[in-house]
Amino acid sequence: MAEDLARTKSPPRVMGGLWLMFFLLGMSVGFYVPTMTNIMSARGLGSQLIQWAWLAGPVASLLSPVAVGALADNRFAAQRVLGWAGVISAALLAAAFACLDSNLSPWWFVVLLFSSSIVAAPLWSTLASVSMFHLTQGEREFPLVRLGGTIGWMLAGFLTSWVLGADTSPVAGYAGALIRLLGGFVAFTLPDTPPPGRSRSWRTLMGFDAFRLLKERDHCVFFSATALLSIPLAAFYMWTPKHLADLGDAKPTWTMAFGQFSEIAAMLLMVSLMTRFRVKTLLLAALALSALRYGLFAWSGATGSMVGMWIGVAIHGMCYTFYFITAQMFLDRRVPLRVRSQAQGLLSLFSNGIGTLIGTIVVRHLYDLMVAGDPGGWTPYWSILGGMIVLITLGFAFFYVGVGAGDHSRKAP
Repeated sequence: MAEDLARTKSPPRVMGGLWLMFFLLGMSVGFYVPTMTNIMSARGLGSQLIQWAWLAGPVASLLSPVAVGALADNRFAAQRVLGWAGVISAALLAAAFACLDSNLSPWWFVVLLFSSSIVAAPLWSTLASVSMFHLTQGEREFPLVRLGGTIGWMLAGFLTSWVLGADTSPVAGYAGALIRLLGGFVAFTLPDTPPPGRSRSWRTLMGFDAFRLLKERDHCVFFSATALLSIPLAAFYMWTPKHLADLGDAKPTWTMAFGQFSEIAAMLLMVSLMTRFRVKTLLLAALALSALRYGLFAWSGATGSMVGMWIGVAIHGMCYTFYFITAQMFLDRRVPLRVRSQAQGLLSLFSNGIGTLIGTIVVRHLYDLMVAGDPGGWTPYWSILGGMIVLITLGFAFFYVGVGAGDHSRKAP
């Protein structure tokens, strides 16, 4: 049995290349995403412009991941799609922060950030699809290679706060662009991932086939819950660094990296958890922890203590892993190979696209209503968002059945 298992393990070169690619992607966003609100605030830019900057990601996720996934499924080798997306988005990201650094109109920053995000939006979903294609033991090995992204994010947070001193500086954006450029070059060296299909149908090439997944009850409930969860989740990256700064945290970017410690533990546990518990159980655990996280934030707002913030940020890794990593493996298990890249893109569309788009607007207006000019408003702010997650949890528990289409062979047509 042990010999059979050893023979089916993925080659070290494959594991190492995928791990490095995740590491560089995680490091890239770890430099500038947790710092963006504070960088813009330090330049006197208000919540409206901050909202527009944060809308770049969700708008991009509405436009490109499913369509690019369709190209990877039907036209181009996925590793080449990754490589060119990394190189082009890195150049646009550097240009965006250069505009901000040069005190040009902030709208130049927003436009270039939008452009970079549109090109970069498929990176994570396409890399997940490439990983699932090449890993011979997806449920065991994917969390291990995905761990590279977590470690990269942690290292970026440490470097930003303690080495570069860039918690409010565009230097963090330059660092993110440089690492993404390197990631683009590495992507070209990944194992060849040819398109599994050769459809000429415009519907297929536009990625519309993936939407047929919504006809199945559990898929529909899952994607709906994901979009709804992403609405309050938008506040985590957007406003948690601001709350930390308001409480006196001088190194909020490093504090935001606390979540990666628990994410490492959660990733290592995923192998055994996926074999012992139903997908529904893991998703419900993630939703419950997400509500608890915002409850701790609300408590910090009421007491003025950073302890609740630290604990809440620390459990974010478990919230993310138990929901979104479970979701990626769930889709790989239940979706036919011919639409697998599109399915990962559809997950990105519902989470980073539809849900985060709505969420970015909602949480910004809620911030203006509750918090702007009143530090005591953080308690009702996080309480409302936590209450939303409680309702989503109850709805998911009721409507998601956990039965339906069975597993699909990784080599199935």
